[in-house]
Formats: sequence, structure tokens, C-alpha cells
Amino acid sequence: MTSKNILLIGAPVDSGKARQGCLMGPDAYRTARIAGALGDLGHTVTDLGNVAADANDIAPRDGLQNLSQTIGWTTALSRAATDAMAQGLPIFLGGDHSLSLGSVHGVAAHAAAKGQPQFVLWLDAHSDFHTCETTTSGNLHGTPLAYLTGRNGFDGFPPVPHPIPEQNVCIIGLRSVDGPERAMLEASEIRRHDMRDIDENGIAKPLGAFLDVVAQAGGALHVSLDVDFLDPSVAPAVGTTVPGGATVREAHLVMEMLNDSGLMTSLDLVELNPMLDERGRTAQLMVDLAASALGRTVFDRPTPRIL
Repeated sequence: MTSKNILLIGAPVDSGKARQGCLMGPDAYRTARIAGALGDLGHTVTDLGNVAADANDIAPRDGLQNLSQTIGWTTALSRAATDAMAQGLPIFLGGDHSLSLGSVHGVAAHAAAKGQPQFVLWLDAHSDFHTCETTTSGNLHGTPLAYLTGRNGFDGFPPVPHPIPEQNVCIIGLRSVDGPERAMLEASEIRRHDMRDIDENGIAKPLGAFLDVVAQAGGALHVSLDVDFLDPSVAPAVGTTVPGGATVREAHLVMEMLNDSGLMTSLDLVELNPMLDERGRTAQLMVDLAASALGRTVFDRPTPRIL
């Protein structure tokens, strides 16, 4: 395994939805020893601390939650992501999924500067494909993929000079998509796999096919892992629980395949709400998954001793 320079970036974003608690996510990951887990694998790990949202004078807009604050997070995280990509592999410790408005914006700018196509793997129960004009909840954590693929309807947000081509996006784990999003998805070129597809065909087949495309294109791969990709029976610490999610073993297989491919260049860990956790088990599982994505194998996992 090749040692990597990993940069931990705290993104205590809590503006993308009404329910509060995700701002404590970065500290929960640190408490679950993410730096130590990755350092134990031989990587160099630097914790850059927490990003703060930029100030702006964006006026509130009816029907949208915390618009100004979310735009402030987007500009700050985009800048942090672009800077970090020049140094190594950033892991964004969230924070709700609106943080990806900024993290992916920034990594895509870095890829464009290198002349490299950017790809995105979205591991999520939701498609997050609303715009500010189509969302009925006003929760901006449901908008990143629409924004990042260059859709209209994001007045006040930074321009997207390097939109991700829709065919460069793959969503795995879908099981909660509303009517307008479904219509937009079906009209798009986004690769999408719901849990029925996973049940019938397994998780390795669609992921392997997407990774082959990324490899053939010589692309950079951003992975965005939402806690609700996992079944809530194993990962309860999320405000958007949807039954029927990925098992622990399916999730580890995804991460192990990512490590085998060597393609992942950046990672989001999002939607962890420690207020909803049970003795930190969701935070620990997410840390274990990050470790699998960066080289931990079954032989590296300590077996609990029964005394």
C-alpha cells in the first residue's frame, strides 16, 4: 500500500437542514480516533482544524433554510478544498451534506487546473438533486448534485465554472427520491443504483463498472459518504434515516474496492449527528469505513476479546 498525505478538514456545517446537531460531527470523528486509525495504516495525517463559513450579505429568501450561511460555507469550503488538493488527499469531516456544495466545487477546480476529468461517487439514500427552485423543504443539503452538475436555480451561490458532467456521477444506495427529483434524474445522464438494484445484482457490479470508467478516463474521484447510505439499524446517528440501507459488510466492500482501485482523491463523511448516536457507534463505523477506503483489511482489524 502506498502511503498518502491525508488532510483532515473539519466542516461543522449545520445550515443545510432544520434539525441541528451535525456541527458536532467533526469532533465526534476525532474522538473516534480517525487520525490514529489512518496513521496506523502508515499514512501521514494532518488535522487542519475546522473551517469557518465566510461572511456575506446575501439576503434571506422565502422557502430556503439558512441561505446566506450555506453560501458562506460553500465559498469557504471550496477554497479549503482547492488548497488541500495541492497537498494530498483531503477528508472533509461533516457536517451536513450541504458541505459538498463547497468541497466538490473546490476539488473540481483543482482537477480542471490539472486537465483531469472529475468524477463523483455519491453514497446516499437520497439523490440530492433538487435546485433552490424545486425544493419544497427548503433544506439545502438536498441540492449539491444539481448545483455541481451546473443546473440553474442557484442565484447567489458561486458560479460553477467546472460542472461535473452528469455521466461522471454515480449514486449508489437510493431509496428515498421524491417526484420532482425522480423526473429530473430520469432525464439526466447520472448513473444511479437504488437498493433494489443492489439486492438483485449486488453492490460490487455497479461500483466496479463505474470505477472502470474512472480509470479509463484517468479521472479524479471524489467520494461522498452519507451516514444514511447505511441501514439505520447499524448507523442510527442521522436525521434522515431510511430503512433498508447498506449493510456493514456491503459498505466495507465498497470501501475496499475503492482502496483496491487507487482512484479516490478526496472524501466527504457527512450527516453524522452525534446527538442521535448510541455510544458513538455510528461515528466509529464511519471511521472504520474511511480506514477501509485507505487500506485497512480484515487482517488489520483487532478481534475483540471476550473475557
